[in-house]
Amino acid sequence: MTTRILPAVGDTDAARSITTLLSQLPEAEPAAPVGDSTQLVDTLAQLAGEGVDELPEVVLVHERIGPVPALELIREVALRFPAVGVVLVTADASPVLFAAAMDSGARGLVALPLSYEELAGRVQAAAVWATGVRRHLGNGEVMRGVGGKVVTVSGAKGGVGTTLIAVHLALAARASGMSTVLADLDLQAGDVASYVDVQHRRSVVDLAGIQDVTPRVLQDVVYSGDQSKVGGLSLLLAPAEGERAEEVDDRAVRQTVSALRHKYEVVVIDCGTAMNGANAAAIEMADTGVLVATPDVITVRAAKRMVRLWERLQIRKAEETVTVVNRYARNTEIQPPLIERITGTRVARTTVPSYFKELQSVVDAGRIQDLEAKSVVKQAIWALAGELGLVKPAAGERGGRGRGDRDRGSFGLRRSRT
Repeated sequence: MTTRILPAVGDTDAARSITTLLSQLPEAEPAAPVGDSTQLVDTLAQLAGEGVDELPEVVLVHERIGPVPALELIREVALRFPAVGVVLVTADASPVLFAAAMDSGARGLVALPLSYEELAGRVQAAAVWATGVRRHLGNGEVMRGVGGKVVTVSGAKGGVGTTLIAVHLALAARASGMSTVLADLDLQAGDVASYVDVQHRRSVVDLAGIQDVTPRVLQDVVYSGDQSKVGGLSLLLAPAEGERAEEVDDRAVRQTVSALRHKYEVVVIDCGTAMNGANAAAIEMADTGVLVATPDVITVRAAKRMVRLWERLQIRKAEETVTVVNRYARNTEIQPPLIERITGTRVARTTVPSYFKELQSVVDAGRIQDLEAKSVVKQAIWALAGELGLVKPAAGERGGRGRGDRDRGSFGLRRSRT
């Protein structure tokens, strides 16, 4: 049986050494190494979207992979792709690290410097395990998908309508029959609870100190009480005390987003406008990163700064960002094509019109979910949800591909990264 192996190695010399040794293993089919955690997850998501048979049996994760730390990356891969055997490659072969790797979902650990016998043994064991899992699960539901679709919604600056758009994107997804959660990661100033008139004593902070966010843990923290109030949405709220935001770090967010993706078909995250390690992690993990801007000079400049910040932090490229123009009017001097050129992003075809008169009563009441169906603002945002692939396609239509909508990493010779 041929064993397909995908190395994830950030160091060039280490990648060359690992690839050379893998090529000597019997019946091994090593792919070209991927250089960072984002490319690894993207590649696996693309392959899984085509079918579980396209996934490699074994993934090797080098200890110096980045930007996501190796153990956190292993946990995410194990959660999203449960039939892939992950092996950690590290210079630290201590029992403590071995136990931590196993707790994260690894199927083995190979010590550096590499030895042929140890590498062969670990790869073979991980491949046998992966094959057994696939045989056991067959073509069940868990094998067909790559988890739910994650969309982050960020504002170029304050007051551009980020929360309004995030709430109604989630409502549109839920109305189409998708299980949907709306998470508020505007940790210091999150207003989702106020906008939809919900009170809940639990928040994302309650997940920060938990090592393993299980479905049972999510059930205790996510609001799913009187869902008729919020159109059937589940809600993961920001803390009521803004100073508690610092308790939520990037590790906690990665674990939480992975768990939400595993449980829900659509995960919409309101990231607000302030950048920190927590919402940066969410933006990096997202299938689609939405940036909300209004067609005025100050906001467009702010959007450009935000996009450049994301690029410097290496969490999202400009061309992988979708800018949504809110409060649009045909007679405005700044039109979507100009915003696209200035920011380098892809501007959504759907614009949201400027019509605050429709919004005032529901905003003042704190129930923006009650916006009337005939509202042109609501119709635009729900159309945007369709453009972003957040709603179930009508019968006969072909659904979106999630991460496959973006240019992704390669596996083997049939695909190439651009």
